[in-house]
Amino acid sequence: MMKKSLSACILFLLAGILVFEKAEACTNFLIAKGATVDGSTMITYAADSHTLFGELYFRPATDYPDGALVDVNEWDTGKHMGKIKQVRHTYSVVGNMNEHQLAIGETTFGGRKELQSQSGAIVDYGSLIYLALQRAKTAREAINVMTSLVEEYGYASEGESFSIADPNEVWILEMISKGEGEKGALWVAQRIPDGCISGHANQARITTFPLNDSKNCMYAKDVISFARNKGLFSGKDSEFSFSDTYAPVDFSAARFCDARVWSGFNKVNGDMKKYEQYVLGVIEKGANGYATNRMPLWIKPDHKLTVQDVINLMRDHYEGTALDMSKDLGAGPYNLPYRWRPMTWKVDGVEYCHERATSTQQTGFSFVAQCRGWLPAPIGGIFWFGVDDTYSTCYTPIYCGSTRTPESFSVGNGDMLTYNWNSAFWVFNTVANFTYLRYSDMIKDVQKVQQRLEQKHFAITPAVDEAALKLWNSGKQDLALEFITDYSVNTANNMTTEWQKLAQYLLVKYKDGNIMKEKNGKFERNEWGMPVSPNQPNAPEWWYKAIIQNSGDHLKVK
Repeated sequence: MMKKSLSACILFLLAGILVFEKAEACTNFLIAKGATVDGSTMITYAADSHTLFGELYFRPATDYPDGALVDVNEWDTGKHMGKIKQVRHTYSVVGNMNEHQLAIGETTFGGRKELQSQSGAIVDYGSLIYLALQRAKTAREAINVMTSLVEEYGYASEGESFSIADPNEVWILEMISKGEGEKGALWVAQRIPDGCISGHANQARITTFPLNDSKNCMYAKDVISFARNKGLFSGKDSEFSFSDTYAPVDFSAARFCDARVWSGFNKVNGDMKKYEQYVLGVIEKGANGYATNRMPLWIKPDHKLTVQDVINLMRDHYEGTALDMSKDLGAGPYNLPYRWRPMTWKVDGVEYCHERATSTQQTGFSFVAQCRGWLPAPIGGIFWFGVDDTYSTCYTPIYCGSTRTPESFSVGNGDMLTYNWNSAFWVFNTVANFTYLRYSDMIKDVQKVQQRLEQKHFAITPAVDEAALKLWNSGKQDLALEFITDYSVNTANNMTTEWQKLAQYLLVKYKDGNIMKEKNGKFERNEWGMPVSPNQPNAPEWWYKAIIQNSGDHLKVK
């Protein structure tokens, strides 16, 4: 039995992770005012999908005539859903952040299957995000826009959690369709208290909520009565839990989804050990069927967070926890903390799983949106943007007042089936996918460049703020916008050029399983100019033992 299990593990070394498709594999963290060093608010988002090309969207501010309509195309598929009324003026949007420092992210939680479809509905979750960014200035306005749109046009998606931030407030909005024969959605929105952080990762997180606190909580008028009428809830209104009613937790919700939130929380709060059994998939339930050992919706970090701290929340493979992905046999001899699809699999009729971490290989793009209310809005909002795997990407600052996007991130610069060396998405994928082959060695070289560039970005951006502010305050606002746009575009394009150099360096250094020797920053040659013999280090002894245990005496030297 042990021999069969080891054989299966080795066979699955290059096949593994994840059961979710489309956007059902994303991770968000929400950082409220008072939880950051500089007083900014932040949200994060990793758009994880095997079919999503990483590019930076841009929608300029536009005026429309009365009676204008706008086409709604489903974000995941491109399918035309219908037309809705356009507003007279839309705001400029770069990525998932608009010119007023409003930012929105999401994760899909699915929820009850009977509520996952609504015939005739027009507006899907992705369209909700970008329509709200074009129409709202604040988080509260965005919630009103999004909930009004689904009420009028129907909600064409599964259950969804949204992160919504402006310079003053951070909100989580959770929404699920009313299903067939109904129109609109059921939803609850809660404001994350100042000084706290929250997170969601493909599992609804709002449980009970205040019914008479409009400053901190908003909800659909029928969110509870609908559940009663459908026989989903029978207790007191004050006992109603949105998540436990519309998206009850099970093993996969805890182990594959909430575990990511827990691991992020665990990086900044020393009291998260008590939730470890829950995220391992051990769910305790009360008499009403609700899970009783879930994490709180928000926590207070042990210290205030910087942008780098928040980026680090997105760079996680459960290191140092019971779920550490670099420690089991599936990580191979080079401690690879990734598993390819499928995420669940069977051996001798018994089902097993791989972990699902925040850092994953199939990320299209990710961001940290930073909202800084003490600066004019176009200068105050910084959209820290990266493509591909969050652990090996490099985040570059894009000011929300930018009037164009970097060529390396531009829409149409390649796609998922068309390689383009000038596309940041393909350059970063080239580096990451090569790095996966000898991870423990190669990731160190990647991180050297990553840290050098990001530290440069963090160091220079305050000076850019100051220069842009001087132009703005002197009445040269157009010049200020041009200045921050040039900085954003040039920085991103230069970063992509650096990553192209990194890809070439890694190929030269690590091709064919060798590690070329270096001296004084250059590859080492002998006195006649030829390369010296490369290093060929052994794999760890435990890996050789696993091979022997699987193959017996077949490989024994006789």
